[in-house]
Amino acid sequence: MSDMKLDFVKMHGAGNDFIMIDDRDGRFHGDWRCLSTMAARGTGIGCEGVILVQKPEGEADFRMRFYNPDGSEAELCGNGARCVAAFAREIGAAASDIMRFETLAGVVEAEIKSESLVCIRMPDPKNLKGDFVNTGVPHKVVVVENLAKTDVDGEGRRIRLSDEFAPAGTNVDFVTYRAPNRANVRTYERGVEAETGACGTGAVATAVVGVANYGLAFPVRVSTACGFELLVDGEHVDGAFRNITLTGPVKKVFTGSIDLDTLDILGE
Repeated sequence: MSDMKLDFVKMHGAGNDFIMIDDRDGRFHGDWRCLSTMAARGTGIGCEGVILVQKPEGEADFRMRFYNPDGSEAELCGNGARCVAAFAREIGAAASDIMRFETLAGVVEAEIKSESLVCIRMPDPKNLKGDFVNTGVPHKVVVVENLAKTDVDGEGRRIRLSDEFAPAGTNVDFVTYRAPNRANVRTYERGVEAETGACGTGAVATAVVGVANYGLAFPVRVSTACGFELLVDGEHVDGAFRNITLTGPVKKVFTGSIDLDTLDILGE
């Protein structure tokens, strides 16, 4: 990867932070070590995910690729999808404030409500079994009495790596519910392998499980570990969930460029 200076934008959605890269020309061919090095805090740019905007394979406006800090690719990231909508609009990958983009979890629709507020329509939740649900990626919801004292990293890692969810593992959301429509959540995220500041698919999982099992009603307001609020709305009819939306804040933090030729790639 010679003579490769890569422009990027750092953004966050409700405290969930990402590196955004315009890859519509297909120049970026980073492997997992490069992605991990860029994502590392202290020695890299620092983020909870690297997101590429690429040319679409179908009729959508663009394609979103999401990579965890360990270099693994995830099917979907809710807050990342909200951020990528704002980023795509800014770079011209989307021609209007309403757009459609491809992910490994299917096509996602997004609407930019304002400069700092984005709404996305999520894939319909599937495989709802008790407190487990797939909202684009798998989530196990664990209801706790004292969220502040919960060992999110320790207990989250134990559940994420348990035989019950092998081999792919799961994200783990520790939740307290407050009827009729509020929840607080802290998430252990697969691929980050630690607690994250927020998780959009986790907020949706929290809301869906709350409506299905704990007496909540849409729209559900979910407070993140960083103190932001995400709004989850949708329909619950005859035990099925559909038309789920996730709305919340997005913000550009800074722009920059990184010289991949001089990057001290982890593992080399």
